[in-house]
Amino acid sequence: MLKPEHLRTLREVVQLGSFAAAANRLGYTPSAVSQQMAALERQIGVKLFERSAHSVLPTSAAEVLARHAQTVLADMERMVATVRAVHRNSERQLHLGIFPSFADVLTGVLRRMEPRDRAGIRVTVAESSQLIPRLNAGGEMDAAIVYQVGNSGLSWPSALGRRWIAEDRYKVVLPRRWPDLAPHRAEQLADLPWIMHHPGSSDALFFDSVFARWGLRPRVAGHSDDFKITMAMIEAGVGAALVPDLALRGHGPEAVVADVPWLNTSRSIFALARPERETVRLRALLDALAV
Repeated sequence: MLKPEHLRTLREVVQLGSFAAAANRLGYTPSAVSQQMAALERQIGVKLFERSAHSVLPTSAAEVLARHAQTVLADMERMVATVRAVHRNSERQLHLGIFPSFADVLTGVLRRMEPRDRAGIRVTVAESSQLIPRLNAGGEMDAAIVYQVGNSGLSWPSALGRRWIAEDRYKVVLPRRWPDLAPHRAEQLADLPWIMHHPGSSDALFFDSVFARWGLRPRVAGHSDDFKITMAMIEAGVGAALVPDLALRGHGPEAVVADVPWLNTSRSIFALARPERETVRLRALLDALAV
């Protein structure tokens, strides 16, 4: 197989007209240039130079080979530049958005990653509706983990790719200090004080429909869109609430998760990504988050 350094040396010898001049430009000795050209002649089986005591003259074959070498070397340089550009793109900072109660999942994945794989991952934590505008063209975010409850009003540009991550089931969570209500039938929960989402939000509209489905008119004891605050209110005995599994991780002893099979309600978690920003690194991270 032809060696690029031999082709590069041939190109310089033909352009400059001597082994010595080519050696000076390339940083070789004239003897090294002569050895390279002799090796090239043996490899292709063609005489490339007419040698005399005081000069070397390229043959017609050498001139043709030098022209082709110029094209081959230029193609190789473009190939290397392209590969380096892809490498730089894959190594650049990755900007991921997540909603608050997904933070434990992400930090668990990051802890299991090698430091070099974790380096350069930038995270923004915000509500789903706040993350999506930052994925628009010109935005700084590469992908976002968002959720949707039922057919709530969350929307996103059709240009974004969508990938399912998980279903996050809701549970009824009660203050431990309340009397035991097992088996937690719908009618038992009708007159309890409840902590609800703020009126008008997409989550609130969905849960209104859930309660209406079972003929419940909850007595509202407070409003909160932050599940950490909701859990604190539950533990303080303020009221019951519907809380997703992700937000229940490590809940305190003053909260009880009720077995309510009739509820059967969950939120869909998925990733939205800009197709032009998808890299092997981003796909690997999303694979780990889905697992």
